[in-house]
Amino acid sequence: MPLLLAHDLGTTGNKATLFAADGSIVAATFAAYDTRYPQPNWAEQDPSDWQTALFESTQQLIRAAQPAGYSATDVAAVSFSGHMNGAVLVDAAGAPLRPAIIWADQRATAQAGLIRDRCGEAEVYRLTGNRISPAYTAAKLLWIKQHQPEVYRRARWVLQAKDYAAFLFSGAIATDFSDASLTLLLDLGERRWAEPLLKQLDLDAAMLPPIFPSAQIIGQVTSQAAAATGLRPGTPVVIGGGDGACATVGAGSVRSGDAYNYIGSSSWVALTTAQPVIDPARRTFNLAHMDPALNVALGAMQTAGGAFDWFEHLLRCDQDADPLYARLDAEAATVAPGASGLLFLPYLLGERSPHWNPQARGAFVGLAMPDGRGELARAVLEGVAFNLRSILDVLIDAIGDLGSLHSIRLIGGGGKSALWRQILADVYGLPIEQVALPASATALGAAIAGGVAVGIYPDYGVAQRLAPVARVAHPDPATQDRYAALYALFQQSYTALEPIFEQLAALPNWLTN
Repeated sequence: MPLLLAHDLGTTGNKATLFAADGSIVAATFAAYDTRYPQPNWAEQDPSDWQTALFESTQQLIRAAQPAGYSATDVAAVSFSGHMNGAVLVDAAGAPLRPAIIWADQRATAQAGLIRDRCGEAEVYRLTGNRISPAYTAAKLLWIKQHQPEVYRRARWVLQAKDYAAFLFSGAIATDFSDASLTLLLDLGERRWAEPLLKQLDLDAAMLPPIFPSAQIIGQVTSQAAAATGLRPGTPVVIGGGDGACATVGAGSVRSGDAYNYIGSSSWVALTTAQPVIDPARRTFNLAHMDPALNVALGAMQTAGGAFDWFEHLLRCDQDADPLYARLDAEAATVAPGASGLLFLPYLLGERSPHWNPQARGAFVGLAMPDGRGELARAVLEGVAFNLRSILDVLIDAIGDLGSLHSIRLIGGGGKSALWRQILADVYGLPIEQVALPASATALGAAIAGGVAVGIYPDYGVAQRLAPVARVAHPDPATQDRYAALYALFQQSYTALEPIFEQLAALPNWLTN
């Protein structure tokens, strides 16, 4: 049985997985790397850390597969996924010129304003399917051009994380439609770079890489990459897709009307659609599906699992001690729904959908002396669910008719918690269907693209078979009523604090640094 190698460059590290053609995992490994936050709202990673993680994890996988009788010659293709909305500037030789600015970075607020002034919010949204935000590559590229002009002048290409990974293996410069669709520089309907926007922003169109469908062989593993990874020289290299698009396929969301929820460091709720979904209030956005005939309408939040990570790290004073995740989850499960009236606003890195406010901040609302770790832990889980519910409401409102939406599939590491799955079901009022490999869905989506590219699979419809539902959490009517009341208070809390967030952002540096 041929093998498919998928690399998924995530926020906390690279997950490398060898899949058999039937979707089973032959071997998997994870290589962590750091994210640096040099200033508030800044988030950067070192591409050399990605290279180390990619090459070493590939070697580990090849070795791990040998006891099962596999070797590097059985790898039919290597494909990629990675976090989106970034900016990796490289020179003509492909060498990075500065740390990669990743999706979580919100520094380019002024540049987002420049895009709005020159291009117009409504026109950008109509053309790209995305609203103007400092989260997108276009704003980050403008920030580099303004603040680091020498880097911009020397740059030959601006890539995404998985594009750089594919280059390391093949030597080819390329991107796919899904990653391109979250740069704010792609004409989503025409599937080509938006020349009018580039001209209005005075950005060099030659810096943007060639765009291909996700199931495109862009080259072969070079002799240098083969020596560094243990792969066979000449192994097909498939460009793959951004993590949002790969997760969509890995969740089995490959037909118009399918819906799923991803919970990792960040989170999103997504619907697969035939056409982009244009919300008049521009609260949601769109990306290109890996299947060229489809799109994905979604809303994403900045910190979901990341908020729980923050809470766990805060309590685990000794970083060498055992993680507290299981204990906190168990303690939260002993607390009744509603966390004794404690609300948590999960806006620790600003927020995207539905507020699109980089100045938003996290907050506990309703803290009282009786509250303990269990109440706080449950409030964090519920606060993420409430914000995701607000995204789902927007999608339903924008599309108008979701009568066929009877359940939502769940993927990502956050789905490991039975408590969180039940909270989501009760907050959404819909069954939550966790797929069999929830933490590997993104890698599976990348692997499926590789399999389609080399002819192992006929099309992306195979994901329905390779990503079956393993367990279902059904909503409890009594808890739904309780959460409905708290959800309204959650929304009111954000509205009440929004002017405070703005005033905090305007404080002099000597008060905040």
